[in-house]
Amino acid sequence: MINEMIQLLSSRGDFFWGLLLEHLQLSLLSIALAIVIGLLTGVAISEYRRSSKVVMGVINFIYTIPSISLLGFLIPLSGIGNTTAVIALTIYALLPMVRNTYTGLANVEPLLVEAATGMGGTRAQVLWKVKLPLAMPMILAGVRNMTVMTIALAGIASFIGAGGLGVAIYRGITTNNKAMTLAGSLLIALLAILADTLIGLLEKLTQRHRAQR
Repeated sequence: MINEMIQLLSSRGDFFWGLLLEHLQLSLLSIALAIVIGLLTGVAISEYRRSSKVVMGVINFIYTIPSISLLGFLIPLSGIGNTTAVIALTIYALLPMVRNTYTGLANVEPLLVEAATGMGGTRAQVLWKVKLPLAMPMILAGVRNMTVMTIALAGIASFIGAGGLGVAIYRGITTNNKAMTLAGSLLIALLAILADTLIGLLEKLTQRHRAQR
């Protein structure tokens, strides 16, 4: 099986390379949207905490919907293809982003916030110069979890006509080509591990920078 997979990857390298690029495009766009939306939402509910239970409850509820079902719900609205896949992946990626951003900001030492406010800092200044830097390790942990999850979850996008490495898995399943299924799965796993490693290095650099300040 391993030899068949290696032969398939070498003989159809252009095919798998194209799928890999499509997978990256889908994943990175979804991750970027989730970071922006999730960060803004997490900041908003940390500043206006009365809304946090409602927002987190809605996000948790959406997260319990099976991915295939969510894709099915979105098809009548956005059709089949990459657009629906990006919307679904972004929605699923919001939970770790919102939760970690909110938790990180909510757990900032109140005395530090009071000291910054007492020194004349505005609400925005305290947020950007005190709260967010202190919450950054927790936020990066959310980005890390969300990135790995999104790359892995993007594999099912092929079932609604989107691109990516899930195409190889889908074709392998439908044609009983175990080597193609294994190749697509392995490439997704390697991509997720690489992303996890890179963000882990970013976390360490951030912690080192904070320690030197």
